[in-house]
Amino acid sequence: MAEPRIAVIGGGLMGVGIAQVFASAGHEVAVHEPFDQVRATVAERLRADLELAGGDPAAAARVTVTADIAEAVASAAFVTEAAPERIEIKRAIFAGLIAHAPRNAILASNSSVMPIGSIAAGLDTADRIVGTHWWNPAPLIPLVEVIQGSHTSDETVTITMALLESIGKAPAHVRKDVPGFVANRLQHALWREAIAMVADGVCDARTLDHCVKNSFGMRLPVLGPLENADLVGLDLTLDIHRTIIPELDRSAGPHPHLAALVAAGRLGFKSGEGFRPWTDAEKAELRADLAAHLVKAQRERAAK
Repeated sequence: MAEPRIAVIGGGLMGVGIAQVFASAGHEVAVHEPFDQVRATVAERLRADLELAGGDPAAAARVTVTADIAEAVASAAFVTEAAPERIEIKRAIFAGLIAHAPRNAILASNSSVMPIGSIAAGLDTADRIVGTHWWNPAPLIPLVEVIQGSHTSDETVTITMALLESIGKAPAHVRKDVPGFVANRLQHALWREAIAMVADGVCDARTLDHCVKNSFGMRLPVLGPLENADLVGLDLTLDIHRTIIPELDRSAGPHPHLAALVAAGRLGFKSGEGFRPWTDAEKAELRADLAAHLVKAQRERAAK
C-alpha cells in the first residue's frame, strides 16, 4: 500500500527539513515555494541535508518542488505549513489550503509559538486544522508537538500522532492551545533567567553557558525536570522553591538587556557579536559540534 502523499508549504530551512523526513520514510512529497530564488535551491539543500544526516540519497527523488500551491496540495492527505511567523501570512495560506486541498486532508501548521486557534479562527473545516511544531533541525530532533485547538477533532490528532510515529518522530499531544506550547515555554523561561543573570552581573555569557552544559544540561536527555523533582523528593523541591522562586526574574516582556543588544546591532552569529563575540572559526566549530552531537544522538536512538 502506497504511503499517503504529503505537501509542505514553504521551502525554507524547516520546510526542507520536514520534506526530508517524510521522503526518507517513503512518502511522495510536494513542496510549494513561491519565491524563485529559494525554490531553485530546495533540491540542492535537500541532498546536502541527507548527506549530513547519513540518509538515503534516493529520498531526494521523492520530493517535487512547485510554485503552484493548488498543484502541491491537490492530492495530499497531509499538508504542513512552514511559512514565516506572521499571523496574516499563515491565515492567508490556510484559506488557500481549505480551497485547494482535499476535504479529508489534515492541515497542519509548524508555528513555533502561535496558538493554532489564532490561525484557524473563523476558517471553515477547523476540525482538521492542527498544530505540529517541529524542532530545528527537523531531521535530527525527535520531538514534534501536536497542538489540539479548540475546534481540532480528536480524530485529526489521532491520525497526526500516528503518522508522525510512523516516520520515526516522538510526537507529544499538547491538549491546551497556549502560546509556545510545552517545550518553547520551558526553553524561553530558561533564557529569560539566563539573560537576567548576565544583565545583573552574576556572571558573563560564556560562564552561564558553561554552567548549564556541565551540570543539569548533562542530565536532561534522560531526566526531565519533573522526573528530577520526583527523584530528589517533592518536600525538598518545595523547600528549595520557597527560597529561590521569589528571587527569579519577573520581567513581563523581553528583558531590557536583550532589547539593548538588538538596538546596538549585536544580533549574535549574523553580526559576529551577541551576548559574546564570535569569530567565523568559533561559529563553524559550534555548528559542527551541534550537528555531530545530534547525528550521534539520532543514531543511538534508532539503534535502541
